[in-house]
Amino acid sequence: MGKTALVRGKSWSDRIFDALVYIVVLLVVVITVYPFLNVLAISLNDSIDSVRGGITIFPRKFTWDNYIKIFTFSGLITGFKISALRTIFGTLLGLLSASMLAFTISREDFQGRKFVSTFLALTMYVSGGLIPTYMLMKDLGLMNTFAVYILPGIVSAFNVFVIRSFIDGIPYALQESAKLDGANDFTIYWRVILPLTKPALATISLFLAVGQWNAWLDTYLYNGSSESLTTLQYELMKVLQSTTAGSGGDYRTNVISSAMNQVSPESIKMAITIIVTVPILLVYPFLQKYFVKGMTLGAVKS
Repeated sequence: MGKTALVRGKSWSDRIFDALVYIVVLLVVVITVYPFLNVLAISLNDSIDSVRGGITIFPRKFTWDNYIKIFTFSGLITGFKISALRTIFGTLLGLLSASMLAFTISREDFQGRKFVSTFLALTMYVSGGLIPTYMLMKDLGLMNTFAVYILPGIVSAFNVFVIRSFIDGIPYALQESAKLDGANDFTIYWRVILPLTKPALATISLFLAVGQWNAWLDTYLYNGSSESLTTLQYELMKVLQSTTAGSGGDYRTNVISSAMNQVSPESIKMAITIIVTVPILLVYPFLQKYFVKGMTLGAVKS
């Protein structure tokens, strides 16, 4: 009977094990998704009604007023544009510089590969600190400029090593064949290496995009006095601060505080969380298949 049961289907022990696995996975999904759905429900619920609490994953009194109020805050539209621009340019230039440097140090005929690799590795463990960095940005004339969002992080040692590890797994014979066909180094990089490193590039592009989109400290340090260069995260940070601040402050703070009197701080916080999260959630599904493959292959290669 036991052999017949195994031939016809799974045994009871296997079925019990599968059921336990499904239950655990379901619990993990619920634990992961529920907080986001709860935040979304509160952000779409009437602000006065939200004070009562008890909202789970569905809004009790549906409304768009919380989001409409947020976009009436001065500087938010400008911040959204600047954040989008820095994310696009920062990701593209960071990806280009990291991949070019990774291709260079992956070449066995590059005599300075060990020195450059060691120098890059040291930057991962040694940092000048906040004050020297601020003084450097000031001496370079990057204060109150858009370039301060791009240039300081255009090369990342971690990104370079991830891409180089992926390139090391590509047979060097492909580059030699391209050379025999008359291709120069840039042609090999652009037409041979880049198409074969899509998983690694997708992984790094996601890291860069998330970092640029969520950044606000550099705005506070270098462009805090420039309203035309403000970022979305910086503006939303000021909105969150205004939920606990008094009525004192400059004109922009007073405008935000007066708007807060018409909505609950909790509903505004939840709406802000959704606004800054959704763009990344929309991008991630397109990069997921490359992201998993890129991180796996990049981690196991030397």
